[in-house]
Amino acid sequence: MDKQEILGKIDHTQLKAVCTWDDIKKLCEEAVACGTASVCIPPAYVKQVAEEYGETLNICTVIGFPLGYQTTETKIFEAKDAIAKGAHEIDMVIHIGAVKSGNYEEVLREIKAMKQAVGSHILKVIVETCYLTKEEKIRLCGIVTEAGADYIKTSTGFGTGGATMEDVLLFREHVGPEVKIKAAGGVKTLSDLEAFIGAGCSRIGTSSGVAIVTGGQRPFSG
Repeated sequence: MDKQEILGKIDHTQLKAVCTWDDIKKLCEEAVACGTASVCIPPAYVKQVAEEYGETLNICTVIGFPLGYQTTETKIFEAKDAIAKGAHEIDMVIHIGAVKSGNYEEVLREIKAMKQAVGSHILKVIVETCYLTKEEKIRLCGIVTEAGADYIKTSTGFGTGGATMEDVLLFREHVGPEVKIKAAGGVKTLSDLEAFIGAGCSRIGTSSGVAIVTGGQRPFSG
């Protein structure tokens, strides 16, 4: 698989609690140089990145992160605020407790409300597969599809486990044709990247993807 094709599917990510502006700048410069799909950054840095890098970067941020148990109203406010400050894509965490309680209608309502709030901006729905049964994952594939979200995403990277091939293949079987798949968490090798993309993932969320693909060398001069 062509290296640039892989880079073009990476959401180059920095979401650590201790990440500094210098860390975010480094991430952004790598993303611009390497042509990644986006940078995925904390909401607190969205405005600064938008001002610094303008239209040279596709900015993704996270909402309800990483546990998902904020109220729907809070998540909507977060999302609208992030978009107003320059975010192009929103990765939201569902209310996992509602899923475990069997309250799927609440989950559906929330995702629908979030998609309405973000409008034409891309909405990725993080379902945090490590906490779900197979039946819950299948049910969520239908809910994400019905709600009109753009992506279903495996993980936050902050749970007890990350993306697995089994989950990606399950998603591919059960989501609607308009819903894309993002794998995140634990993608650590070039073979991982190639395998997940080959299995149907349109995006990969990883903090190390650029280094993996380029071998630590920027694929550009200067």
